[in-house]
Amino acid sequence: MIQCKRVYEDAAENDGYRVLVDRLWPRGIKKSDLACDEWCKEVAPSTELRKAFHGQTLDFAHFSKAYRAELDKQTDEVKRLLHLSHQQTLTLLYGARDTQQNHALVLADYLRHITL
Repeated sequence: MIQCKRVYEDAAENDGYRVLVDRLWPRGIKKSDLACDEWCKEVAPSTELRKAFHGQTLDFAHFSKAYRAELDKQTDEVKRLLHLSHQQTLTLLYGARDTQQNHALVLADYLRHITL
């Protein structure tokens, strides 16, 4: 199972393996205070793509398409995360305010539907 959760939410027992999938460390959180098993920057959107989306030069649909294209090039990390999700619950942690349109949701959907 793959789920997404904001880094500002408390960790739960059913979170399983918790992976921060942001390129930048979330504001206001000390590294020692975040309950996560790893920080996987490699699967985060590129700096250029992140800035275009947050600067509103890209809408969510175009951002999602471009981000999926970037993920297509990260096969080793994608395979590893997919394997983890088959072993236990995988919780993708993100810092974005928007809980309906963010890169972690795109990544989760990508992992659920990819065939390797």
